[in-house]
Amino acid sequence: MSTLQSRFPTWEHPGQGRIGFLVAGVQKGGTTALFDYLVEHPALSLPAIKEAHFFDDETRVDWSRPDYGPYEAMFSDAPGAGRLRGEATPIYLYWPNSLERIAAYNPEMRLILIFRDPIERAVSHWKMEYARGAETQPFAWCIREGRARVATDPSAPGYHRVHSYVERGLYGAQLRRLLSIFPREQLLFLRSDDLKAEPERILRTVCDFLNAPPFGRVEAKESHVAKNIDYGPGISKDDRAYLKSIFSEDQIIFNQLSELSFPCFE
Repeated sequence: MSTLQSRFPTWEHPGQGRIGFLVAGVQKGGTTALFDYLVEHPALSLPAIKEAHFFDDETRVDWSRPDYGPYEAMFSDAPGAGRLRGEATPIYLYWPNSLERIAAYNPEMRLILIFRDPIERAVSHWKMEYARGAETQPFAWCIREGRARVATDPSAPGYHRVHSYVERGLYGAQLRRLLSIFPREQLLFLRSDDLKAEPERILRTVCDFLNAPPFGRVEAKESHVAKNIDYGPGISKDDRAYLKSIFSEDQIIFNQLSELSFPCFE
C-alpha cells in the first residue's frame, strides 16, 4: 500500500476506475477559485489544465462510440492509485447532451455546481469575452437584441459558447434537467459568495461530499480576468432591472430546487 493510500481511505465508489467528480458549472461563478483550492488537496487528482472540455466536445469525439482514453490520460494518477480523480469544466451544466454523456460515462459521478447572482454572472461573462476580443458589442445590446446570436451555433442550435450571457444564468431550467438525469444525493450546490467569504467552511462541505479528508486551514483565493480593460459604460440600472425581469421566474425554480438564493431576488 502506498503512503497516500495509508494516510487516506479508499473511496467506495461504484464507478471505480472512472473519473469520480466534476465541477460542472457555472461559468464565471467561482469555478476557477474552487479548482485552485482542489488541486492543492493531497487526496484529490485533477488535470494540470482546468477545463478538460470533454463532454461538450462536438468535433473530436464520436459520441456513438466514445473513446474515453484521451480524457482519462489527462490525469497523472491511474485508477486505484488512492486519489479521487475529478476536473472542472463549467460549461457542462449548460451545454446540450453534456450531462447525458457524463451519466453514460459514470452514472455514479458526483457533480459540484457553484452559482453566482445571474445578473453579476452575465456582466462578468460579457467582460471576459470583451477582453478576449470575442465580443465587440456593448452589454446593453448583448442582453437584448444580441440574444438572437445564441441560435447561430450549428453544433448546438439554441446554445452558444460565447454569447450566452443571459441563457447561462437560467439556473432553474438547467437544474430541472440535471435532476432528471442525476439523483440529488450526487449533487452539491454552492454559492460563489460563500466560497469567497467562508472558504474553509465551504471546502469542508466539498470534502464531506467527496468523502475526502478535510483541508485544514486555507488561504483565500480569488481569480480575476483582464482587470485593466476599458469596458466603456458600466451596467445601467435599466440593464439590471431588465435582467431581473428575465431571471425572476427562473430564480423561483432555482430556489426551490437548490435551496439557494441571491439577495437581489429575495
